[in-house]
Amino acid sequence: MTGSDETPSFRLAYVPGVMPDKWVRIWNERQPDVPLILTQVPAGEAAERLLGGDADAGLVRTPVDRAVFSAIPLYTEQTVVVVPKDHLVTAVDEVAPEDLADDIVLHPLDDVLDWQTLPGRPALERPATTADAVELVAAGIGVLVVPLSLARLHHRKDLTHRPLKDAPESSVALSWPEDAKTDQVEDFIGVVRGRTVNSTRGRQQPPARDRSTEGAREGARRKPVPGKSAAGKSAGAKRTGKSGGGAPKGNRRGKPRRRS
Repeated sequence: MTGSDETPSFRLAYVPGVMPDKWVRIWNERQPDVPLILTQVPAGEAAERLLGGDADAGLVRTPVDRAVFSAIPLYTEQTVVVVPKDHLVTAVDEVAPEDLADDIVLHPLDDVLDWQTLPGRPALERPATTADAVELVAAGIGVLVVPLSLARLHHRKDLTHRPLKDAPESSVALSWPEDAKTDQVEDFIGVVRGRTVNSTRGRQQPPARDRSTEGAREGARRKPVPGKSAAGKSAGAKRTGKSGGGAPKGNRRGKPRRRS
């Protein structure tokens, strides 16, 4: 099968925690003939997958190497601490880093937060993945700080989470290789940016109308015909004079009749 015979598609990679469902639904409504192929990739492998041609674009976590990739920031997530349901910090609505001073704070190898100094006490070993770290929290070995979406992704009935203030945050962006922007990527940019089907920035829109030409045509339609206005005014003046000139007919008095 040749390249020209292949069915066009849009391949989108996304990292754990990102929920692309809404954008996929809009894409399928607007592009029913172009299948969207979703692939979940580890956050640390997203750049390599994009450069290797495994996907046309990706929903990735920042920072992004802007020398290699183009990126459109989408949103920034709240950072939370995942703890057992009987942990002391569940008594408050928001946790401060100093509240974790006596806790072992797990730091998985796939952590997506850019820490300068991790709060609490370090573990003897770093868990390989966030999923492994969640299992350790459930076993009562420590607590875990992650973006809110990852806390929800790894939700367990025996765990809960609270917002952690003064902590680094993770942002999500739509990214693609700088030199590999396709028509499908441009279309998906319109989807994530909330453009309507009739947006003037969409690549499938009809050509813009030449307003200067339309204005000339409109002016020609409105140009008065010579003599028409004057004739109309003259006729109007005659009608006014005929019906409105002098006293009303009913108020005229004739000569008195002579009595016989």
